[in-house]
Amino acid sequence: MERETNLTEAKAIMGSNFIGPVELTLIADKMGIIVSDKYPNIPFRHRELIDNQEEYILILGTSQMNDGKSLTLKSMRERFGVNPEVTEPCFYNQDWYLNEKFIVKPLETKWFLIRKNVIDESRGKFPQNISNNLTFPSAVICAYLFFANWFYSKKCLWEHDFVWCNDLDHNGDRIYVGKYNDIEGINKKGFSIHRHLSIQSFYGAIDIK
Repeated sequence: MERETNLTEAKAIMGSNFIGPVELTLIADKMGIIVSDKYPNIPFRHRELIDNQEEYILILGTSQMNDGKSLTLKSMRERFGVNPEVTEPCFYNQDWYLNEKFIVKPLETKWFLIRKNVIDESRGKFPQNISNNLTFPSAVICAYLFFANWFYSKKCLWEHDFVWCNDLDHNGDRIYVGKYNDIEGINKKGFSIHRHLSIQSFYGAIDIK
């Protein structure tokens, strides 16, 4: 049976698509995170990393901000703000989700292997119509990867795309995130967090004569 991949091997395989403890330490101040010297083993085998080295990023998640708070969407929003005229990168200025439970869901200290680009075959499809072979990521890991990759690789993930997440709001509507830059230039820049409204009994029609 193939053994787990160690840190040196994983970095050699993934190249620029690797953000581990050393890489995170380099951007820790900008991210406002604590990078522990104790972290789990990489759970992915050599072959899995080799097969995904071009399209995926391997990143170590961390669970603590340097102000003592857990790393959540809420604490990252407080860290990066919502005004691109003050600082970038930032979150898009919206507040509908501030009382939702998913924004205080902490990130786990574990390794994540996440696809960089939207799968073309999934574009324009409702999440329930997308292949069951796909596992949607959480909104918090998407945001964490977005900001870490911005600072480390100087690249903007999902600049004009949204990605489906596994989180739901209190009405059961699915969360989607991304689209940092409005290609039409109407909306301000910012990492966006939205929900896809499902049709429920409180939606209906009226008539006008």
